[in-house]
Amino acid sequence: MPRYLTDKDIADFRAELCRVATERFARYGYDGVTMRQLAEALGCSPKTPYRYFRDKADILSTVRAQAFARFAETLEAAGASATSPIDRMRRVGGAYMRFAAEHPHAYRIMFEIDQPIDGSNADLARESDRAHRLITRQSEELAGAGLIDVDPELFGWSLWAASHGVVMLQKAGMLQHGPDQRALAEFLGMTMMRGAAKVKK
Repeated sequence: MPRYLTDKDIADFRAELCRVATERFARYGYDGVTMRQLAEALGCSPKTPYRYFRDKADILSTVRAQAFARFAETLEAAGASATSPIDRMRRVGGAYMRFAAEHPHAYRIMFEIDQPIDGSNADLARESDRAHRLITRQSEELAGAGLIDVDPELFGWSLWAASHGVVMLQKAGMLQHGPDQRALAEFLGMTMMRGAAKVKK
């Protein structure tokens, strides 16, 4: 007679499956991972993962949503104690760099996996938008304080692009003999701030 699974059993298995899937997707990409491989890594039958997720795409969407949620929580916590819009920008920027360094698998599946972020997975769409809105909100605060004179949404996206570029240079080993990545990211941010303060709409 099969053992009855409690809610905790189900939650624990899903969490472990997501942990293994995050690592595998980050290392091998979406096409390099199969449901059978995930089952083998978990020591269960090939059909077991299908009891918890529809398919491989569903697992990827779920782990990406979880990664974006942790990412947004990290940035929100960093900016919560800021004393000014510029201080918030610096704190959030520093947290961005730390998250990328400390959670490389999560960072990769957020930004290096080719999977559309659309309405097909509500959790993924919500959590990725949460991260975007946080960065845009910072720019709106800078504009509201008269510190930048450009479109705040474009400025927020530009800050994000600059931060991501620094992370990717670091991951590629290009900063090994260059500046510290956090120092470079802050330099870019402050240089963009000075430029945006002088531009007239």
